[in-house]
Amino acid sequence: MMQCSYYQEKKCLSCHKINQPYHSQLTEKQSHLLEILADFNPKQVNDPYVSPESGFRNKAKMAVLGTVEKPILGIQNGNDAIDLCDCPLYSSNMQNILKLVRTYIRKQGLVPYNINKRKGELKFVIITESIIDNNSHFMLRFVLKSHKFVEKIKNSYHNLQINNLEVVTINIQPNHAAILEGEEELILTDNPFLAFQFNQIPLYIKSKSFFQTNSYIAEKLYQTASDWVANLNVNSIWDLFCGVGGFGLHCIGHSNNEKIQLTGIEISSDAIECATKSAEKLGYDKLDFKSLDATKYVNNEQGIPDLVLLNPPRRGAGKSLIQYLDNIKPKYILYSSCNLASMVEDLQLLSDYQMIKAQLFDMFPHTSHMEVLVLLEKYK
Repeated sequence: MMQCSYYQEKKCLSCHKINQPYHSQLTEKQSHLLEILADFNPKQVNDPYVSPESGFRNKAKMAVLGTVEKPILGIQNGNDAIDLCDCPLYSSNMQNILKLVRTYIRKQGLVPYNINKRKGELKFVIITESIIDNNSHFMLRFVLKSHKFVEKIKNSYHNLQINNLEVVTINIQPNHAAILEGEEELILTDNPFLAFQFNQIPLYIKSKSFFQTNSYIAEKLYQTASDWVANLNVNSIWDLFCGVGGFGLHCIGHSNNEKIQLTGIEISSDAIECATKSAEKLGYDKLDFKSLDATKYVNNEQGIPDLVLLNPPRRGAGKSLIQYLDNIKPKYILYSSCNLASMVEDLQLLSDYQMIKAQLFDMFPHTSHMEVLVLLEKYK
């Protein structure tokens, strides 16, 4: 069982199931999944994919609290500022980087933003870790209220002396609101991309890109999607809400059909740039990644794909998109979701499909959340 002093001392209660043995957490989640999916009569529900119990989070989003003399990276709990640099959800490398950044903030005099007084400059620090060939690589983002400290950070971030610090950016978020980031992003390094590698497939993120928070489970999720698709008779794929291309690139990369046409749709232009970079690196030429709204895309598109990949945000794919898919009836739909409730709402609108396979991926240990992958096949 993972030990966490923050939880035991009631300083941070985010991992609300941490006192429950991990195998019991998984059993409970699997039972819940089976209950939820019972109405869909799935042909096969696999055992859950198990996560490491600690050190699995690849992204730390820390509020900058305290004072310039004693900055704190963590959360506000009532009137207390809780420093989470030793949170066991992060690797030892990530914990060390957080402490280096905390020291850097103090030495550079970067004044933490005080929510109550509406004073100060530095609101958040966001660190992302990628592990390739057992080596850690990092992206570091500073979220500031204004441009006041931009030059200071630009001229001094090298003093951090972090090995493999690939990307450093500053985000400007001027509003006094519970918003993590603003529109303006300043890239301080020559390279804007942090590279990942899953199953020999290179993926890239930029500072605002969405990416799965548990790299170990993400790799298993993509591999499973690829395995499930490999034996299907598929010549064309729509990858809707494709993000940086993880699902689509895996599904064509490990398929027996080298002539698959893949179209990836994602509203974020940064994510599409990353997906395109991966495709070029892999030498794929039958791929087309477009920065568009998925619902608008399908309503204007001619033709019917053999397979639709869906990995929507927590709110789900939405009634309009799902009803359109139910009308055109692709042979297969592969749906990945981190929100069972919205996934069920979407799947209930698909009247002509059988659930062939389903599997739980424990992306979020010590919580009730889970990632679920389901494969649907159109009735003959």
